Amino acid sequence: MNILVNTRLLLHGKLEGIGFYTHQLMQKVVRNHPEHTFYFLFDRPYHQEFIYADNVIPIVAGLPARHPFLYVLWFELTVPRIIKKYKIDLFFSPDHFLSLRTKIPTLLAVHDLNFMHHPENLPLLTSIYYRYFFPKFVRKAQHIIAVSEYTQKDLCSYFNIPEYKVDVVYNAPNLPVCELSHEQKAAIRQKYTGGKPYFFYLGSLHKRKNIGRMLLAFDAFLTEQKSDYYLVIGGRAMFSDKEMEKDYQKVVHKERIVFTGRLNDEEASKLMAGATALLFVSLFEGFGVPIVEAMQCGVPVITSNLTSMPEIADDAAVLVNPLSVQEIAQAMTQLVNDEPYRKRLIEKGFSRVQVFSWDNSAEKFWEAIEEMLK
Repeated sequence: MNILVNTRLLLHGKLEGIGFYTHQLMQKVVRNHPEHTFYFLFDRPYHQEFIYADNVIPIVAGLPARHPFLYVLWFELTVPRIIKKYKIDLFFSPDHFLSLRTKIPTLLAVHDLNFMHHPENLPLLTSIYYRYFFPKFVRKAQHIIAVSEYTQKDLCSYFNIPEYKVDVVYNAPNLPVCELSHEQKAAIRQKYTGGKPYFFYLGSLHKRKNIGRMLLAFDAFLTEQKSDYYLVIGGRAMFSDKEMEKDYQKVVHKERIVFTGRLNDEEASKLMAGATALLFVSLFEGFGVPIVEAMQCGVPVITSNLTSMPEIADDAAVLVNPLSVQEIAQAMTQLVNDEPYRKRLIEKGFSRVQVFSWDNSAEKFWEAIEEMLK
């Protein structure tokens, strides 16, 4: 069978949420199924690290699809042309988009519906594209995979889709497992906080990540505790969040907040492992990968009680109302002052993270392929 995979988000050194999902999932799938040929369709020159096995054939075609107008050209002109040229039997698109002009079976991956619930969080043209085309994509797809039960239910409810059309194929940790010695933790702290303990946030600086309230909660925690803690924020800005900038200006202890910018996997893993806790109090998530990455590193988690996060964390994290600065600050205080509670969360986290593995997800993915081909 010839399988075409939309790999436009496999960008060397720049992998983010959907790109990581594509990378981790497909390297397992292509190696598990050498009897099939996988055509990887890139919209720019590719890196050899993404050619996982001999049964992967890379194709570079079309203009870089990074704008709504180019999305239309790439998916409605380039993709159908490639399908015809290479006699493709099945098309998998892991990034919410697909081609409306294809006639072969299509599998679509959906990560969340934040763009439908909160279109104001996206640039105007991108928001218009999503809201116009995505309902058509959902109807067009023969089968869909969602990254959590929450996303599955949200998708089925929002678009009135039968549940049998949507399978859950979880994310899993992307960062390498990192166990640091006492000396190594001291070194990473010295590098970023002058040797002081810190809370850690990992992810984009996007409006839905609730960075502003996180900053205010950390400020309130410092005011109450009179402690020497820092907050290290790892990630790059995505679009503009004026509310976050306003909240940052309100912070009294600005000198205790460190913005690292984009981190490579090794550095992010070390920073995660050296943290007292992960702060991940997002307003909307389809999964929330940093939650399981922290658990994997033996780091307790403070996360939101909204959307998918209670499902992913289960009872292995502190769940808070992300709209309450006071509640977030209280959770930080509890983890700092209650060491037995912190240790219990770490142990529960080690157990919980075992649920999420790329091997399991690759098996679930292939089961979805087989089901749709029936």
